[in-house]
Amino acid sequence: MSSSPADRSSADTIVLIHGLWMTPRSWEQWVDHYSAAGFRVLAPAWPGMEGEVEQLRRDPSPIAKLNVTRIVDHYDRIIRDLDRPPIIMGHSFGGSFTQMLADRGLGAAAVAIDSAPVKGVLRVPFSSLRVALPILRSFGNRRRAVPLSPEQFHYAFTNTMSREESDRVYGRYHVPGAGGVLWESALANLNPRSAIRVNFANSDRAPLLFIAGGADHVAPPVQNKSNAGRYRRSRAITGYHEFPGRAHFTLGQPGWQAVADYALEWAVEATASHKPEYQRQPAPVAGQ
Repeated sequence: MSSSPADRSSADTIVLIHGLWMTPRSWEQWVDHYSAAGFRVLAPAWPGMEGEVEQLRRDPSPIAKLNVTRIVDHYDRIIRDLDRPPIIMGHSFGGSFTQMLADRGLGAAAVAIDSAPVKGVLRVPFSSLRVALPILRSFGNRRRAVPLSPEQFHYAFTNTMSREESDRVYGRYHVPGAGGVLWESALANLNPRSAIRVNFANSDRAPLLFIAGGADHVAPPVQNKSNAGRYRRSRAITGYHEFPGRAHFTLGQPGWQAVADYALEWAVEATASHKPEYQRQPAPVAGQ
């Protein structure tokens, strides 16, 4: 009888990090799926976004206050408080944050799904710019929470689905996006002190897998390949896998199980090669 993924992994916990315009609810099917595989599964919200989708739509002011440093330090503290290094998985901007956390020496393995770029990734496809336009059209949006319209959401997240299906997804998952976070990303390559950066040559980080969707408008494969390629000087394991025809809403789009299973199997195998010793070290102070 074959062993379960949890039996074969040095990690007993999976930490899931959501992206922009979403909340932890976007992981709901993955939480159940990975729990059934024997893992403790944590899907913490970005700080201030602990409320339900409906509540955050009524009052998005907590979202407007967010920045990259505050979010990543928040997950840093959660992960350091665990008894054993977890598998870290992030979607979209959660993928960027996953890269940053791995660079800090956190995690037994890391998976960046449809990842937003970090500083140093120069490929910016037109579709990515079109998705970002509702926030980037005004510099004043740096301190605002900016929603997508149902039409904009359909182009960005669910372009392989019907409009009717997309509207159902929008109603269940969409919240306004943190303008400051997207502006930090947009200006990263112009800012020498950008928070959204990693040491691509770091050979002591956890194994890192990039997963891309072939039909993704937010983070197309060319951008994910470029991001993964920046790690070529690192001796740490870096993987890349593309799922043809999948949109940015790969977490809930039909067929999500194949993506979840691939990510988990890769991470479980990778944990055997990485034994981090960061646990119980002091976490950074938020904002520093």
